[in-house]
Amino acid sequence: MDLKIKDVAELLSVSETTIRRWLLDGKIPAYKLNRQYRFSRIEIENWVMEQKLSKHTAAELLPASGEEQIFPQPGNQQFSLYRALNRGGVIADVEGETKEEVILASTASIAEKLRHDPDVLSELLLDRERLMPTAFNNGVAVPHTRECLQKVPFDLVTIVFPEKPIEYGALDKKPVDILFFLFATGDKIHLHLLAKLAHLSSNEEFLAFLRTHPAKTELLERVRQWEGSLNIG
Repeated sequence: MDLKIKDVAELLSVSETTIRRWLLDGKIPAYKLNRQYRFSRIEIENWVMEQKLSKHTAAELLPASGEEQIFPQPGNQQFSLYRALNRGGVIADVEGETKEEVILASTASIAEKLRHDPDVLSELLLDRERLMPTAFNNGVAVPHTRECLQKVPFDLVTIVFPEKPIEYGALDKKPVDILFFLFATGDKIHLHLLAKLAHLSSNEEFLAFLRTHPAKTELLERVRQWEGSLNIG
């Protein structure tokens, strides 16, 4: 799907001026059609995922100012990650020697919550991995489908802890031991949740907390406090 500057600004919750500045600085992927900038949704998604590997763009994925925020405005979406994690929960000690095996082993439980066929869901997740590994840095991956699923009843994020770290094709070459399975009801909330997970993947303190395999209640409280502290007003 081709996107215009206005579309990308809306998806990322930034101003069109910010998008134009990123274009001039060569910081965001785009192409020209009839002298107008156009964007691919999948390239924008990949761009968001890759930002945590680049120090100079870290601030741009954080709500440093009213104009350049990537997170939603307060209200319905302020605690979007908290709600998605509350629905998705945590699955620990998942067996598998490869990322494919871990994805397949995790999908049955997730598909039941989404009211989706597990075989179809697994294939959609693996299809996205064949396009490009969904790994951040620091041992974190965010498996998701290439397009938002139709008729998903709600946004859902499930944290999966493999029994042992697995090779995932991450750009920093580190094996993955934390997976956030991400399913959203639309493109905008998908990118919002992806941006939040990208930020958390670079937070060493939060990752250390996750690797203690906290109880769901403790995890949700930590995420709620973090989302509540974001400067998105």
